[in-house]
Amino acid sequence: MAKSAAKKLSNVFVWVILGLLFVALAGFGIGSFGGGASRLGQVGETDITAEDYARALQNEIRAQIAQTQTPVNLADLRARGLDEAVLRARVARAALAEEARAMGLSVGDAEVARQIQAFEAFQGVNGSFDRESYEFLLAQEGLGPREFEEDVREDTSRALLQTAVVGGIRPPGLYGEAIAAFQGETRDLTILTLTEDSLEGDLPVPTQADLETFYEENADRFERPEARRITYAWLTPGQMMDSVEIDEASLRALYDERIDLYRQPERRLLERLAFGSEEAAQEAFDAIAAGETDFDTLVEERDLTIDDVDIGEVARGDLPAGAAEVIFADTESEILGPLPSPLGPALYRVNAVLEATETSFEEARGDLREELADDAARREIGAMREEIDDLLASGATLEELVETTPMELGAIDFTPISEEGIAGYDAFREAAALAEEGDFPEVLDLSDGGIFALRLDEVVPPAVPPLAEIRDEVADAWTTRAIRDALAERADQLVAQIATGATLEDLGDVATERRVRRQDFLPDMPPTLVVQSFQLAEPGDVVAIPAARAAHIVRLDAVHPAARDAPDTGILLQILNQTVTQSMAQDIFESYGQALQADAGISLDQSVINAVHAQFP
Repeated sequence: MAKSAAKKLSNVFVWVILGLLFVALAGFGIGSFGGGASRLGQVGETDITAEDYARALQNEIRAQIAQTQTPVNLADLRARGLDEAVLRARVARAALAEEARAMGLSVGDAEVARQIQAFEAFQGVNGSFDRESYEFLLAQEGLGPREFEEDVREDTSRALLQTAVVGGIRPPGLYGEAIAAFQGETRDLTILTLTEDSLEGDLPVPTQADLETFYEENADRFERPEARRITYAWLTPGQMMDSVEIDEASLRALYDERIDLYRQPERRLLERLAFGSEEAAQEAFDAIAAGETDFDTLVEERDLTIDDVDIGEVARGDLPAGAAEVIFADTESEILGPLPSPLGPALYRVNAVLEATETSFEEARGDLREELADDAARREIGAMREEIDDLLASGATLEELVETTPMELGAIDFTPISEEGIAGYDAFREAAALAEEGDFPEVLDLSDGGIFALRLDEVVPPAVPPLAEIRDEVADAWTTRAIRDALAERADQLVAQIATGATLEDLGDVATERRVRRQDFLPDMPPTLVVQSFQLAEPGDVVAIPAARAAHIVRLDAVHPAARDAPDTGILLQILNQTVTQSMAQDIFESYGQALQADAGISLDQSVINAVHAQFP
């Protein structure tokens, strides 16, 4: 049985006592195996029952369904070797029970009762243990109280044994410290970036022979994915709008209906701060005029915010008469007042003056027609849908459909990344992905009120187009490769100059990065740059790093060890210690279980295993 398969199990050696028992109750009602057939195998003197193995298989099926969100059955488990892993886990469980039995390790009735009574599934509405619910749940799973209580006793004994074996395991302190120091180290870098402008002479131009060689050596780069060759007929409001007739009266009526939008009076963007008296408002105005305070300060002193005093865009008629006359007559002052307001005497701050605007009917006519035409086109398409449905139902092809309706015919080699034209609609993409050869076209809706029908003509396998069809694409790829190589060569030349005494700053404009961590990603830099910079040994070391159409020379300026007292270092150490402890415990306990199995001896009845498998659909 493959070790990799065993590690995929949801719970192999993690003994969560009551949780594991409750999961065991989630079986699907495996029928009882009569007589000796109920024993599937033995480890020493401890039995492995058919019912227990069946429940474990069902639990693993449910765990796989929850993980993958797809239907899973026993055949799927067996194809992946997980049925053997489940059986291996039951054998390991029996081996632990056998060792606990041989050691005389057990718990009393009082502890078993305490654990069962504390289990929420067996509690009534008042939170206390409910005997009827307890027996009812067990009966549903084909278990009796005595059998279940023995399971609880055995699981508790196994948990005690596990604690005795691995409970005191602790990783060496230096292990976590070393990893934390490694992860917490930061570096200062100086980077010189070379681009096409850094090259001397003209950019390389490929010959036909260059392209042919590059095309043959890199054919996989130009392979087109599998495509679904689809013919479709579609009709959208946009296709019909130009032919839709909109009478002048409808346009005029819509314009008149929205006249407030097209004729805007002069307006002001205002903020208003009200006071309890005319004297208080005047005093505040004078203080602003004298430079002793400002409007924002007055707002803050009242425990208000700018949002509280903002009254937005207002026209003359929105203000009290006395305030409107002053505010709309003055186009220069920022602070006006004291002036009347519904809240009492107030200071007004003018943030903007918006002149009166008017959009004539002729200026608005195009937008009005587009809106009415779109609405009319949607209605016409809706009215035609039944007729188009009937034509398809009577056997009309898509080609015949476009001859008798306004629908337009199109074709596309559809792939999951297609977005052009009709492939920009989610409804079409979904239908195209699900279509099968031989399906009859049906009318489906588009999000903008349009309709379409499609037919899958052929599934085109992956293929590399002829060079003549993709010459520009191949030329671009060749040029990118040539520029990359040229820049890499130029970077190596500059690194050689640095080795003979030049500085990075002498060679061009540089950028600096400080306190870079191993997991950082530097914008506009290749993903490998940080990794390679951490391979530099000493400050002053340099490395040349090629990119797609650039090259970077990186110099290590400083190495900063991890700060042991930093909060993030402490958190990292805690996580590392927990992870390592769990990993060590699992490995040790797994080895311990394997040793127990070897010492106790294992016997399995394949005929009973087959009988359990036969119970599953």
